[in-house]
Amino acid sequence: MSYRILVVEDDVYIQELIKEFLQAQNYQVDVVDDGIKAWKLINHAEKNYDLVLLDIMLPNLDGFSLCKMIRQKSSVPVIILTALNEEKDQLKAFELEADDFLSKPFSFNVLVRRVEAVLRRVNSNSVHQNLLAFKRLKLELGSYKAYVDNQLIELTVKEFEILQMFLENIGIVLTRDVILEKVWGYDFFGDNRIVDAHIKNIRKKIGLPYIKTIKGLGYSLERERHEKRDHA
Repeated sequence: MSYRILVVEDDVYIQELIKEFLQAQNYQVDVVDDGIKAWKLINHAEKNYDLVLLDIMLPNLDGFSLCKMIRQKSSVPVIILTALNEEKDQLKAFELEADDFLSKPFSFNVLVRRVEAVLRRVNSNSVHQNLLAFKRLKLELGSYKAYVDNQLIELTVKEFEILQMFLENIGIVLTRDVILEKVWGYDFFGDNRIVDAHIKNIRKKIGLPYIKTIKGLGYSLERERHEKRDHA
């Protein structure tokens, strides 16, 4: 399968290098140099992108604003590529539900591996549509679909995988470092509070009080106390 990738980058030199590296891996690549043009392409009826590589400092519409707009209509994976590499910038990207963050300058070989990893997670074609369920939550592992009361909930890939970890480890405290290691799948150079941003988004989306903060340790998926008594 040939995946279609949209590269949103205003530096023509970097834009062309990214395009060449990705095309060498047999990806279909569209490039655009500002946020407004990118938004028009994303909304084009005949354009179905499998991944967006998004710079932040763009003319007309910045990358953070575009990422927010994308998430309001789509769960397409987004990898942020930017010279803004402070912790606050990374946290903002993940709060806006970006799937990954890569600071400039970066290795193009590393970029290709990141792209492969995100697409592999999103497009995992499991023969068996394994299910995980916990009370009002249900996850379809093969299709990366999440439901609350049988209503589909839009989650990013990493949000889904974090929630999957909780459903596979009910009652077990998961530290931020464990979540980073299992979900990101590579050595993460940054503040582990990025996990907090993802947990915040998950809680907001599912609207259920199942994920508990364990002070000084991490998080745990636990039944509410009155529900424990009911089943005692």
